[in-house]
Amino acid sequence: MHDIRRVRRDAEELRLAIGRKGYEADTAAALELDTRWRALVTEGDRLKAELNRASMAIGAAKKAGRDAQEEIEAARRTRERIAEVDEEKRVIQQQLRELLLSWPAEPDPDVPEGLTEAENVIFRDSGDLPEFDFPLKDHLELAEALGILDMERGAKITGSAWPLYMGGGAALERALINFMLDLHTREHGYTELFPPFVVNEDSALGTGQLPKLAEDMYRIDREGFYLIPTSEVPVTNMHRGEVLSAKQLPLKYAAYSACFRREAGSYGAETRGLLRVHQFNKVELVQITEPNDSEAAQQEILQQALRVLDLLKLPYRVVELCAGELSFAAAKCFDIEVWAPGTGEWLEASSVSNFRDFQARRMNLRYRPEGGGKPAHPHTLNGSGLATSRLMVALLENYQTPEGRIRVPGVLQPYLGGMDQLREVRR
Repeated sequence: MHDIRRVRRDAEELRLAIGRKGYEADTAAALELDTRWRALVTEGDRLKAELNRASMAIGAAKKAGRDAQEEIEAARRTRERIAEVDEEKRVIQQQLRELLLSWPAEPDPDVPEGLTEAENVIFRDSGDLPEFDFPLKDHLELAEALGILDMERGAKITGSAWPLYMGGGAALERALINFMLDLHTREHGYTELFPPFVVNEDSALGTGQLPKLAEDMYRIDREGFYLIPTSEVPVTNMHRGEVLSAKQLPLKYAAYSACFRREAGSYGAETRGLLRVHQFNKVELVQITEPNDSEAAQQEILQQALRVLDLLKLPYRVVELCAGELSFAAAKCFDIEVWAPGTGEWLEASSVSNFRDFQARRMNLRYRPEGGGKPAHPHTLNGSGLATSRLMVALLENYQTPEGRIRVPGVLQPYLGGMDQLREVRR
């Protein structure tokens, strides 16, 4: 959430910065509400002083044996007005809070200009794309032929775009998750977490999913809970409302979770198979750092996510998102895209985002700087390390053989009992 002091100080600069994302921030309305609130605070202070004087006058009158009815009536009217002022302040505070919560994080000044995917900038790539000397199949054709993915039965169980992995498909999914968790905890120094897949409204508000993205989330109506779209939500909210010490930072967490998203894309080829689904698995990397360390931390997370693809020997590229393509809460983001030769597309497998202090403010997360001083807001970051659905597409299509078999990458074979090819599921 934005600091009202920043709005007072730099209203036009903030409005223009948020406008780079394609949002309209009504800073004039925020300033008007703030002015009204501050006037009410001043009036409330005056009334409380007036009530204090009236109370003293009542006491003096009673002590002198005089009738204090006039002073008592004046005090009653003052108390009533104080209650009215307090209620007006509460309403205005709520209106201002809702307005500020509706504004996205402002993008970093060096984020590329633009509002669409066409303005994103290719940051780096892994080199030449692989060549094949046989006709390629896409992941769905390969997976269905082997019986390792059944979208039809998944639809029967739940609905369209809910995948059902079977046999080697389920085993490969599990292998990917365990491989990534082992890599990030053993080599990259992350603490492993296994968080709830359901969060309350305060958690979804803290990381910026609510209120703007409510339509993209699955809500459990009876409890008012939400299925998580990413484990970023429960993991970052672990420290909501806390004051950390500088010695604790950086905090580095790696968490596996299933992820649930209502919006699975438009109809057509781009939704085929695993390209866009309502449920997928992901290993998420989350860091909480001191402000001066967050840029380096973002590059660290990026390299750690790319390490997964290097070990799997999958072709990739890194794309820096333009301002209009950034998520609601992100100030800067790099997407990692993996090449799927059968589908003929670059597929997003990770977003590595720096949220600066945007999430920390929303969740009232602070830290106490070393050497003392007033608590400040740390920076929060996260990145997929990685999401398995798009990764599965790339694995199946890059590791296919002319016979329609799927070779298993060397780093995953220990997780599959030494299996070097996925076996066909008997049906």
